[in-house]
Amino acid sequence: MAITLDQTIGQKQRSWLATIMGGQTFWVLIAVILACIFLSTATDSFATAKNIYNITRNVTFVAIIALGMTLVIITGGIDLSVGSVLCLCSMVLAVVMHAGYSIEVGIAASIGTALLVGAFNGVLIAYLGFPPFVVTLGMLSIARSLAMVASNNTVVFQFGPDHDKLLALGGGAWVFGIANPVLYMVVLALVTGFVLRWTKFGRYVFAIGGNEHAATLTGVPVPRIKVIVYMISALSAGVAGIIQTGWLGAVTTNIGAGMELQVIAAAVIGGANLAGGVGTAFGALVGAALIEVIRNSLGLLGINAFWQGCFIGGAIVLAVLFDRLRNLRQGE
Repeated sequence: MAITLDQTIGQKQRSWLATIMGGQTFWVLIAVILACIFLSTATDSFATAKNIYNITRNVTFVAIIALGMTLVIITGGIDLSVGSVLCLCSMVLAVVMHAGYSIEVGIAASIGTALLVGAFNGVLIAYLGFPPFVVTLGMLSIARSLAMVASNNTVVFQFGPDHDKLLALGGGAWVFGIANPVLYMVVLALVTGFVLRWTKFGRYVFAIGGNEHAATLTGVPVPRIKVIVYMISALSAGVAGIIQTGWLGAVTTNIGAGMELQVIAAAVIGGANLAGGVGTAFGALVGAALIEVIRNSLGLLGINAFWQGCFIGGAIVLAVLFDRLRNLRQGE
């Protein structure tokens, strides 16, 4: 029986819709939208310009790091050090600028520190066979300790001659009143999405997460790609640290504490599979958005902020459950 052109187009459209609606990211996005609608009607302060501005700005720090974390998770790894790396990079930036150097030198030192930490993690994991959990857990402690040493465990709030430039970089709104961190997040998400979808490097990342042994047999440079992925993860934490330093106007040694859990939660809630092989840049943003909406809503609804961990943990469990049910359905 011949299939007409209209039938073929209809089948492709249904297939496209089924793919979109069958994805975890789609349903998390729906959850974010429904939560925003509910909070807009249940409270008078959620839909205000000031609160929306705060939400969009606050979500960027977790989202930016979640972009790098997503790449790590796609390869089947994990990076528990990102919160401490953010702290270390923020402190390096603050100390260098406080010593009188320009903002360019401070940013270069901060980025260089992030890449060095990421390369260290990657080499131990990819070439020496250390478990990612052990290596990055160790770096979690090392990086924060180095931040304390660099600052003598003091608060740094003076950034030398380029103090105002740093504050404008992280706290300004240069384009149409949109907070600068949001612009950085959007640009980095587009770059990450393009790399994952359209480049050979992106295909290698998915191949490693799907089946590392098969990827090796097909000529994928697995160790090198892994090192680069961990460098990207640390770099994303360093970039977030630079932006957050400019936003806060001060750096303490407890900045970024516990942030790794929020970042991993954002990636997993957004559709990244901890077993590897699955993840998107858009999913990282959506997952981070849901976490921030949850955090913001607790105060507006008069719920004790200590419940935040329960809500986020529950969201992670539901995300994993959704992924398991989807895999079982596909298996049938």
